[in-house]
Amino acid sequence: MIRTTVLNVARRASLVLGLPLVLFGVWWFLTAGSTDFYSPPLSTILGKFADVWTGERLTSDVVPSVIRLTAGYLLAVIAGVGLGLVIGMSRLVRDFLEPVMELFRAIPPPVLVPIIMLFAGIGDTMKVLVIVSGCMWPILLNTVEGVRAVDEVLSDTCRSYGITGTRRLWHLVLRSASPQIVTGMRQSLSIGIILMVISEMFAASNGLGFAVVQFQRSFAIPEMWSGVLLLGLLGFVLSLLFRFTENRVLAWYHGLRRAQRNP
Repeated sequence: MIRTTVLNVARRASLVLGLPLVLFGVWWFLTAGSTDFYSPPLSTILGKFADVWTGERLTSDVVPSVIRLTAGYLLAVIAGVGLGLVIGMSRLVRDFLEPVMELFRAIPPPVLVPIIMLFAGIGDTMKVLVIVSGCMWPILLNTVEGVRAVDEVLSDTCRSYGITGTRRLWHLVLRSASPQIVTGMRQSLSIGIILMVISEMFAASNGLGFAVVQFQRSFAIPEMWSGVLLLGLLGFVLSLLFRFTENRVLAWYHGLRRAQRNP
């Protein structure tokens, strides 16, 4: 039993880390001995990585970026799920808001940065709102579709047993829509990282986006590449954490799918 568990863990780890390790190996091989100013060897980048991101910049740039991302992402989840439930459960509200939703979701979030700056200034509020403006839409739209797809038989059963109001919302609607809600949250996570960087490139004084641009403008190319590498690692770690949480929260759903595939 223990041996089987260890083998399963090793197999999953190889699947998760296999391709990134191969890509790092290819990167190391292709840039080894490079004399190109704009494409330094990976060994040089990793050396700068240790110097730059384990010192003062960890607290002055990395931590503020993670806090902004977390705040914007959580606000987007609350707003997206809340509005999605209201719109999905009411056909009248959905028909009324659908044209406006289609209009606003077609606008690229980076275009809104100058507009948000006019109303929110150039501080943390602006950066958080930029993240919310992009992260909310996948969550909102997936929530609406998840609520609309609630099984009619289960809905009638709840009605027959007198399960209404908050209990129906919690035990039927949210539970049935949760797989699609989580799908929207997963899509929003990568969008949030992109918008975090973009927002920090505008009139910022700290953050990962600010640091990368600062290095680029001062021609500190290895440091710039180390910042790009850190952003990739941040996205990778957040993806793993999200997958771990999803597997725990939706354990019942994944178990049901496995049971359906292997009756």
